[in-house]
Amino acid sequence: MGKKETIGIILITLVLFVWMYFNTPKHPPQPPHPKSATEHSIDSTAAPSASKGGVTEPKLMGREEAASSVDTSALRIYGKVFAPLASGTEKTITIKTSLYKAVLTTEGGMIKDWTLTKYTTWRGQPVELVNYKHKGDYSLLFQSMDGKLIDTKNLFFTTSVPGGSVIDLKNGQTYTLSFALNVDPKDSSYIAREFTFKGGRYDFDSRVVMRNMQGYIANYEYQVTWEHGLNYTEENSVDESSSSTAYAYSGGETISLEASKSGESVKQQVSGNTNWVAQTTKYFTAAIVPLGKPADGAYLHGIDKPLPNNGQEREYYTALEMRYEGQPTQIDSFMVYVGPMDYNILKSYHIGLEDIVGLGWKWVIRPIAEYVMLPAFEFIHSFIPNYGLVIVIFSIILKLLLNPLTVSSMKSMRKMQALQPMMEEIKEKYKEDQQKMNQAIMNLYKEYKINPMGGCLPMFLQLPILYALWAIFRSNIVLRQSDFIWWIKDLSIPDTILRLPFTIPIVGMNQVSGLALLMAITMFIQQKMSVKDPRQQFMIYFMPVMFWVLFNNFPAGLNLYYFVFNLLSIGQQYFLNKKPMEEMLVKATDKKKSQKPQRPSRPVMGNRSMRRS
Repeated sequence: MGKKETIGIILITLVLFVWMYFNTPKHPPQPPHPKSATEHSIDSTAAPSASKGGVTEPKLMGREEAASSVDTSALRIYGKVFAPLASGTEKTITIKTSLYKAVLTTEGGMIKDWTLTKYTTWRGQPVELVNYKHKGDYSLLFQSMDGKLIDTKNLFFTTSVPGGSVIDLKNGQTYTLSFALNVDPKDSSYIAREFTFKGGRYDFDSRVVMRNMQGYIANYEYQVTWEHGLNYTEENSVDESSSSTAYAYSGGETISLEASKSGESVKQQVSGNTNWVAQTTKYFTAAIVPLGKPADGAYLHGIDKPLPNNGQEREYYTALEMRYEGQPTQIDSFMVYVGPMDYNILKSYHIGLEDIVGLGWKWVIRPIAEYVMLPAFEFIHSFIPNYGLVIVIFSIILKLLLNPLTVSSMKSMRKMQALQPMMEEIKEKYKEDQQKMNQAIMNLYKEYKINPMGGCLPMFLQLPILYALWAIFRSNIVLRQSDFIWWIKDLSIPDTILRLPFTIPIVGMNQVSGLALLMAITMFIQQKMSVKDPRQQFMIYFMPVMFWVLFNNFPAGLNLYYFVFNLLSIGQQYFLNKKPMEEMLVKATDKKKSQKPQRPSRPVMGNRSMRRS
C-alpha cells in the first residue's frame, strides 16, 4: 500500500467521522406551545357519542347553572363563553382492534391513550404512543372573539355513548364515535368531533363539524394539533432523540424541524397549501392529513431538554392551520395515522409520508437505500425469516457483485508491493531531485500499467453502501428487536458484550460491541495480509482500531455485514497471495506483444518473372 492509498484511507476515515458528527443523537422535549400561545394548565376529560354517518346533532344542554358557578380563573383564561365548558365529568370509551387499543375521553374530545399491540418497548412493555403526562392529544385550537386562546383539550365535550364502553373491531369493521362541545344552546352553536376507526388499520378518519360558530371564532382560522409529542420506546434516549423530528409537506417539499441543541426551542411557520404534518420518534409517528382540501399552512415547534444520566429528550408540537369560512356549517375531514414508521405502510398512502423514514441524504444515499437495499432485503427475507441470515446472504451477494473491482484492487496492491524494490532504487538514484524522482515513479506506474489509487476504489464504492445500510439498520422498524444468534438480540442497535464502568473521553465509548470488535479483528488480518511496506506498518494497527471505535456504536446489522464482507475478503486475499510476486508484474509493452496476433506468412507463389511454358 503506497502513500496515496494511505492518504485515501485516511480521507475515508475523516469522511466517516464528519458524517457521524452530523448524524449522532441529540435531545427530546417538553410539550411545546402553538404560535403566540400562552401557557395552558387546565386538563379535561370528555365522553363520546356514536353515529353511523352524516353530521351528528348533539344533545344540547343548558349552561345557565354552570355559568353561575364558574370561577374567576376560568373566566380570565377562557372568557365568559367557553369558561363554563372548562369543568365537567370525564367519560372514556375504549376502541380495540388487532393493531392497537385506543382510549378516547370527553375531556378535550381527544385521544387519551394509544397502545400498539404488536410492539413492545425495550423493557418488554406495550408501546403507548400518546404522551401520558398530558392526559391526551389531538385537539383543536382557535382564538375566540373576546381574544382568548381556546385549546379544546381543556374543555369538556359530551357524548351519547356510555362511559366505560369497550368497542371491539374486527379487521374490516368500522365504528364512528362523536363528541360535541355545546357552546351556546340558544342558537345551537357547537363544535363536533367525529372519529371513524377501522379494524386492521393504524389510521382513522376524523371530522370537525362547526355549526353556527361564526360569532365565536376569530381571525377565520383554527388549528388541528398534535401538541405533546410521542412517548419514547427505546433504551437509548440520546439515539432516539437523534431521530425525533417534526415534518410538514408543503409545495411538493418535505420540510423538517429539529430541536438539536440542549435546551433549544425552535419554531417554524409553513405558509401555503400543506398536505400533512407529522412528528416522529425513532420508530413511530403521528401524522395528520387533511382530506378533500389542503390546509392553509402549518406550525412546527420543538423543544430539546436534558434528562438524568446524560439522557436527552425532544418534544414537538405540530399543527395544521385550517381556514374557517364563517359559514353556518363547516365540515373538515382528516386522516390521522398513529403507528409504526413502516416504509411500505406509509408509502401505500401515496402522499409522500414515506419521506419521514430516515434513509439518508436525499440525493446520494436515500436512492440506494430506497430502491436497491430495501427491495433486496425484502426479497431475500421473503424466503429467509431471520434477518441476520438475510444480512449474511446480502453480504455474499454484494461481495460477488463487487468481486471484479475487489480482485482488481487486490492485484493493484500486490503490484505495488512488487514494485517496492524498483521504487527504492529510483528514490535512491534521484534523492537530490524530487521532481525527477516523482516523474520516474510515474513512468514506472505507466510502464507496468498500475493505478496507485486502484486499491482504494472498492472502499470508495462501498461508502455509499455502508451509509445506506447504516440508515436502514437504524431506522427500518422491521429490524427493530430482530435477533440473530447468541448475544446478538437486536440488529438495529449495538450488540453490547461489555459495559464499561466509565466513558472514554472524546469518543464517548462506554460499552464494547462484539461484532464491531470482530470486524476490527478481521480488518487487522486483512491489512496484515496485504500491507508489506515497512513504512505502512502503522496503518495495520491504526485502521482497525479507528474503525472499531467508529463502528462501536453502529447497529449490529451493519457490523455483521462488514464482518462477513471482511471474512470473504480474507479468503480472496489468501488465494491471491499464493501467486508468486514476480508473476504480478508485466510490462505494458510486453503485454501488448504477447497479446498482438501474429500475421500469417504468405504462401510462396514462385518466381513471378517466369513465363508459363
